[in-house]
Amino acid sequence: MDNVPLGRTGLTVSVAGLGCGGKSRLGIGPDGSNRSRADAVRLVRTAMDLGVNYLDTAASYGTQEIVGRAIARRRHSVVVTTKVRPVARDRSGRVTSRLDARTLPMAVGESLSQLQTDSLDVLMLHSVYPADYDYCRTVLLPCLDGLKTQGMIRFTGISERFESDKSHQLLTRVVSDDGWDVVLIGFNLLNPSARVAVLPDALSRDLGVTIMFAVRDLLSRPHLLRAAVRDAVGRGEIDGALLDSADPLGFLVHSSGASSLVEAAYRFARHASGAHVVLTGTGSIDHLRQNISSINMAPLPPADVERVLSIFGTTSSFTSSDGTPARPGGS
Repeated sequence: MDNVPLGRTGLTVSVAGLGCGGKSRLGIGPDGSNRSRADAVRLVRTAMDLGVNYLDTAASYGTQEIVGRAIARRRHSVVVTTKVRPVARDRSGRVTSRLDARTLPMAVGESLSQLQTDSLDVLMLHSVYPADYDYCRTVLLPCLDGLKTQGMIRFTGISERFESDKSHQLLTRVVSDDGWDVVLIGFNLLNPSARVAVLPDALSRDLGVTIMFAVRDLLSRPHLLRAAVRDAVGRGEIDGALLDSADPLGFLVHSSGASSLVEAAYRFARHASGAHVVLTGTGSIDHLRQNISSINMAPLPPADVERVLSIFGTTSSFTSSDGTPARPGGS
């Protein structure tokens, strides 16, 4: 497993990180094939055995306790990141609750208890709406600094709400501010807009950068990919002359390139300038091994990368799991 410094944090992290949320949620989620919590613990430990030392969970995933059990005797060898949602909204977008100077430490304390640890390596504010950033920065960031002083957390981070914030409005502000140590960015073959909007400033400030959504559902569903690309061409977001409408990403799979679109997607994300960790989430150990292998591979051929960017580099519409534009305010 390749390892890299996580920006200015001083932490050394594996380039492949285990995402403990998403649809699989380590196998206990809706796409988890009814796996048990014991199976989920086994998967986390297998990831660690394979060299993964970056574990990304969240209070809302329901997997903190699983991670805590898995790392109980190996806490010193892993970097544990968890996330708390700073502002809750209902489906209409109305704010229903906010963390504050009293409730934020309580939420962190609950995460510490479930993870069976005394300190979090990275505590992130989770899935933040752009409209809530001023609150996070002025009210919660000083609280996070206080938790650092108390030793409850080591570094602070923030994750975007990629499904609805498709052009990275939140993170373009975050990477221009001081006070944050790590960011979690949505980035993939079909929406590489962070390459220009976020990553250069993150790199200049030496922020730790973790990547989510490197692989989208439609990469394994050719009919959905064709339909999504056709719609984007129809909207004028993609030049249809630059691709084969029957196999839009087929040019990435060849003898000197990638062996599959999934492999290409992981390699594309892992080697983006400024990226440190690419998260992969699954409930299958075999799938985990394949994904880690892909993330640990060399960069794609430069010509393939350039072709991806020439086609998709100016569009940010591919954000939701089926490749269609996310609904405003959606999750």
